[in-house]
Amino acid sequence: MNVTIHPARRDDIRTLENLLQLYCYDFSELMEVEMSEEGVFAKPSLEAYWTEDWRHAFLIRVDTKLGGFAFVHERSRLTGAHGTFDMAEFFVLRQYRRRGVGGLAAFAAFERFRGDWEVRQRSENTNATAFWRRAIGSYTRGNFEEVMWHDATWQGPVQFFSSLPVAT
Repeated sequence: MNVTIHPARRDDIRTLENLLQLYCYDFSELMEVEMSEEGVFAKPSLEAYWTEDWRHAFLIRVDTKLGGFAFVHERSRLTGAHGTFDMAEFFVLRQYRRRGVGGLAAFAAFERFRGDWEVRQRSENTNATAFWRRAIGSYTRGNFEEVMWHDATWQGPVQFFSSLPVAT
């Protein structure tokens, strides 16, 4: 199984919007996410991913098939500081979960953007927290810090680590 991330192109917006519907559906189990009378969740604007150079949208591929998406920001969600990569959103289709796809896609993002990272989860999303602890723990060989963040910017666990190569 070959897992890769590919930069999304502007003409991939419809694909990303469709994947975001599944992402919102998953989140509706954890928190109130409103659906319209037409049976769709609100569509956030994705235009910033093609107009702001610090935002990056990726499609996850499993072999040649669509497997999910990752949105990476080159600024901290917590402090607004540049120089920290933030996994803004991350989604793997259910058919690929618990098969290593998420970890491999995350590793590909960490390798693509070398430096300091923060990865956040909502407190109620315990499955995501368990996933990120495993993935980041494996990637860093346990060299990460986790903090329970509580302020106006975020509420929930955050893992901090560096994807820079360790000097040997």
